[in-house]
Amino acid sequence: NIHLLLSRAALTKYSTAAALICMIAHITAIKMPTLHRHEEEKFFITAEGRKESVPSIHDPPTRELSVVVPSYNEEDRLYQMHCFFFYFQKQDPSFTYEVIVVDDGSKDQTTKVALKYCEKYGSDKVRVLSLVKNRGKGGAVRMGVFSSRGEKILMADADGATKFPDIEKVEEGLQNLQPWPNQMAISCGSRAHLEKESIAKRSYFRTLLMYGFHFLVWFLCVKEIRDTQCGFKLLTREAAAQTFSTLHIERWAFDVELLYIAQHLRIPIAEVAVNWTEIEGSKLVPFWSWLQMGRDLLFIRLRYMTGAWQLETRKYN
Repeated sequence: NIHLLLSRAALTKYSTAAALICMIAHITAIKMPTLHRHEEEKFFITAEGRKESVPSIHDPPTRELSVVVPSYNEEDRLYQMHCFFFYFQKQDPSFTYEVIVVDDGSKDQTTKVALKYCEKYGSDKVRVLSLVKNRGKGGAVRMGVFSSRGEKILMADADGATKFPDIEKVEEGLQNLQPWPNQMAISCGSRAHLEKESIAKRSYFRTLLMYGFHFLVWFLCVKEIRDTQCGFKLLTREAAAQTFSTLHIERWAFDVELLYIAQHLRIPIAEVAVNWTEIEGSKLVPFWSWLQMGRDLLFIRLRYMTGAWQLETRKYN
């Protein structure tokens, strides 16, 4: 009887703690993030210093591909962008594209370096969007997506860790999902096949953090995708408009919420192995960034579960 009473007391204690966490997650939730643009963010900057009004994700596409490159203090790593143009120059001249560099409130010369590409390849192919303040990687990607003209939209990191020619692999993954329901589909680059090799180079602590994060992603949010964090994702224009207009998380865990939303909207998702190399200069601080991401994963699940967040979409102007 004593053991039974202790078990009941422990169960009550854990239930109370769980209810309290749910309540905190619900009360502290911002219903929908603001999609407000500052006046300066309504324009691209050209190489000549002119301002060009940004288009809208809800306009009809006028390019085949938009590449969105979120950049925060990336002046030393943006040189990797030459790989994009080396690849494009080998394509059919009729292929239309744009590269959108989103400077996420950098404190260095990121915009200045990006404008050199703009000067070299032209303001129609390279577009530079400078945000007034740092929004986080997810917020920067969203601003680039909402300013894009492509039928398909590719998220690509500024460091070039994923080899850009692998766009052909994610494109094939996207095509294999056809027919696309409501013209929506997502193809994710994946480093899951490189896991054993990466573990051999990591410390035991970082490996433990990685496994813990993967478990939380699988347990709380996304079960079908092994690598949610690879910054190389290709979306149809319609899928990008639907998912990013619903997105709440603007920092590291935004990829997880993006795929969580896509799964609940029944958007088909492909996971495709890509070549990836770790590049020095990552903004991810191992312990604190993983801790923040773990908190965000828990809140994603609880806030949708309790109705604090809903799968609603808004037309962004």
